[in-house]
Amino acid sequence: MQEEPTPEVTADVPAPEEPEKAPRRPSRKTVIYTGFGGFLLFILAFAVFFYYNFKTIEVQGDSMEPTLTAGDRLLISKAYWLIGPIKEDDIVVVRNPYENNEVIIKRVYRTEGGTVGLKNVPETWDITQGQYVVPKGTIFILGDNAAVSQDSRHYGPFAIEDVIGKMVVIHPAIDPSADPDTK
Repeated sequence: MQEEPTPEVTADVPAPEEPEKAPRRPSRKTVIYTGFGGFLLFILAFAVFFYYNFKTIEVQGDSMEPTLTAGDRLLISKAYWLIGPIKEDDIVVVRNPYENNEVIIKRVYRTEGGTVGLKNVPETWDITQGQYVVPKGTIFILGDNAAVSQDSRHYGPFAIEDVIGKMVVIHPAIDPSADPDTK
């Protein structure tokens, strides 16, 4: 017996397709590392921003009492685009051009173009010349404790360029006698 050849079937059967590969997801380690790295970059950027735009200074003396007392710490900024321009009643820290390495903390009484009252004019001003007007590019500053304050009445107006910064926050000095745990 002879075997009959099996007829070949030629059907259009497509070849089996390979399954599509899903896009590879980053491993969990990579995502955590990237998130943590981003967080560290944010902290670094914030620290650099803070370093260049803010400073702290400690109050010494009593020329700004009762608002500020010796030992209070101030956070000041020269980033006026963030905290607003210098205006009357702001507390500012100014380089004293008449004393080396000394800074003055005072309140802005008048800005450029403002008229100063007769009791607060600079000592060098002759009142027969009329009202004292603060010159352009300067500010007139006074201490809150006028009896002991060396300010624009003594030195004259201060140049805007001498302003180190404008007060943003006061951190009051800690009085050890006010501590209830101290006996």
